[in-house]
Formats: sequence, C-alpha cells, structure tokens
Amino acid sequence: MNKSLRYISISHRTASVTQREEFHIPEEEKSDLVTLISDAFTDISGVLLLVTCNRTEIYFESELICANTLRDFIIDLKTKKNNPVAKKLFEAGNSTEDTVRHLLKVTSGLASSVLGDAEIVHQIKKAYQFSIAHKMQGSLLERAMQTVFKSHKRISNETHFRDGTTSVAYKSLKVISNTFNQGSSKSKNILFIGAGDIVKQLFKYNSKFEFTNILISNRTEETAKTLAKIHHCKVYDWKKVITNDFEGIDVIVSAASNCPKLVHNLPITDRKVLLIDLALPSNIDKNLADHKNILCYDLDSISVDLEETKDKRFAAIGEVGKIITEELEVYNEWLQGAPLRAFLAEHKIVVNQGVRDFFDSRTEEINPENIKLVTDRIMRKLRNQTSVPIPQEKIKAVVAEEASLYMEQFA
Repeated sequence: MNKSLRYISISHRTASVTQREEFHIPEEEKSDLVTLISDAFTDISGVLLLVTCNRTEIYFESELICANTLRDFIIDLKTKKNNPVAKKLFEAGNSTEDTVRHLLKVTSGLASSVLGDAEIVHQIKKAYQFSIAHKMQGSLLERAMQTVFKSHKRISNETHFRDGTTSVAYKSLKVISNTFNQGSSKSKNILFIGAGDIVKQLFKYNSKFEFTNILISNRTEETAKTLAKIHHCKVYDWKKVITNDFEGIDVIVSAASNCPKLVHNLPITDRKVLLIDLALPSNIDKNLADHKNILCYDLDSISVDLEETKDKRFAAIGEVGKIITEELEVYNEWLQGAPLRAFLAEHKIVVNQGVRDFFDSRTEEINPENIKLVTDRIMRKLRNQTSVPIPQEKIKAVVAEEASLYMEQFA
C-alpha cells in the first residue's frame, strides 16, 4: 500500500468559536503533541500542525492510519472522552489529492472567514518551519508545500484576489472607528493585549486610522516595551490586566495566547466600552456582553460585513480555482511518477555495476566518466517505462543495448 497525505480540520466553517476553543493547540503544546502522535502511530512519517484563530488542522503522511483514527485520538486527548458530537465538527480527507486540494483552498484564502485572507500563507510557512525543525516534513508534504507557495505567487501575480486589506486586525480597527464618533474615536484609550502577529498587524494598520492613545500589555514586559518603543505608545502593566484594572480604558483588543477569560470584570460606567476578542481560547468573558454599555466582538462577529474589496475578490474566485486545479494536476503528475523515481533511485547503483560488468566481460577499458555517461543514458531510457517494477531482464537488456551502442560509436 502506498503512503497517502491525509488531514483533519475543525474551522469556522464547521464550528463556533466556543467549540473551536476546545481543540485549539497552544504553541507551547505543539512539540509534545507531535511526540504523542509519533509514539501512538509509528506509521505516521510527516506531520504539519496548522493552528490559527479560525482553524486547527493536522496534515499527516501514513499508509495505514486513516484521518478518523487521528481525529478520534485528538478528541480523546482534548476532551478525555468519546465525544460523538465533536466528531461531527471535523472535516477529514484520506486521499492525497483531496488533502492537497483542501490545503490549496485554505492557503489561497478561499476557505478563510475573510475571503482572500493573505495572512494564512504566513501562518502555514511558520507551521512548515515547525515541521522541518522536528524532522516531520515528509516527501508528500514537502512537495505539497512547494505547490502551495507556487500557487500563492500565481494568485498574487495573476488575479485581483489579494487586492485590498481584509485582515482581522484591519477590521478590528475599522470596528473601533465605526463604533465611536469620527472625531472622538481618535482620542479613545485603546489597550492591545498580547504581542503576537495579530497585535503587530494592529500597529501596522493603525497608520491608516491614526489612533493616538494606544497602550500595550503583555506577559513578557520586555516584549511590550520593545513594541511600545517602535510604535510610540505606552506600556500597560500586566498586573493591572490580571486584576482587571481597566479604569479609563475605552477599547480593549485582546489577542493573548492561552489566556481564557483573562478579561472578566469591568467597571460599569455610563460611557461606551468596546471589547474585541481576537484570541483562541477567548480572552474575554462573553458574559460581559450582557451589560448595556459594553459592546463585544469575537472572531466570528468581527468578520461580518467588513470586506471592502469583497466584489473584486468574488470576481476572482474562478481564476483562483483554475490556478488551484492546474497546480493540483502538476502535483498529481509528480505523485504518479513517485514509484518510478523511487525504483530508479534504488536501481541506479545496480545499473552502474551492470555497465562495469558488461565492459569487464569484454575486456574493454573505459574510464569512470564514460561509465557514468552510459549509466545516465540508460537511466533516462528506463524513465520512459510506463510501469514499475521493471523486470530485471528488461534492465539487463537495456544495459547491454546501450553499452553495445556506446562501443559502436566510440570504438
């Protein structure tokens, strides 16, 4: 049986924020999870963990382990029980073609909560670097990544699918701008919690909004100080965040990793307070939304009706689909040739020795460069075979034919 690239996925397409939280894999747990998977399933030779605010996906190479088996393993690991309801929240694929097609849709932005989201390709690059660091990249996965990056480049260069800005960070700032009066929004006290990619994007896109009273807080104070210095803002003491001391704060945008219900208590005032939760697990207690002066957005609600370039991107879906189909065909051609490549790699030494033996049996003196020349010529001829394994008799016949031809040409 040949090895296949398979996947399991829970995403915004299949589950709510609360449901996705249960299966989120924090950064500090990823290495242990890969070890657990490798120990439990020795047949799995390649693993890629794609974990974002909207999805948790595991891609893996295996001959014997099907996607549902790994899905059940993850559910048992995360929930400590057999959970039939959770099983329905996952998508899964067992064929290499289906898996690569799904991966291309995800990384192109076709499957994103924000159509055409370009941040996903950066997240998958980080995920792949993690796989390489743990020596879990696998041959099928490695080739799939090449296909992903080539497709991304083509989509960016050949279509309008990447036009405009529709990142979660940009839309969060847009919500702030829309929530308050245009004049007053600039002066609101805005607190960013966390210092990861999303917070860095918030600072990046603030150049379009020019909010001036921004504060940043992070568990690692030095990281917060570094970002504050770069972006000319103030550091907010992490101890205040822990004790929920948010006096005077008008907006909280929270994106701290692995801090469930970090924000759970706010002073009740007559003024409007905006809470935007961009973390998974959620940083902000959803019960805070019950207060009339507190407005809450989470990852799902922040994505609604804010894509300013939606029309262009919808128009480009057909072109993106065509690129994905073309690149998937190229991948499949490579995949179909894999058995022959493996066979040829295994037999090149045999062919080389066969050439040497042929000349030795005829007491012909030939230098190593010419032996290599004949060997390479034979290997090129064998590549044209339509099926493997190639019978040994066929290999011997090709060796004799090409070596004899060489002797006739250069004797």
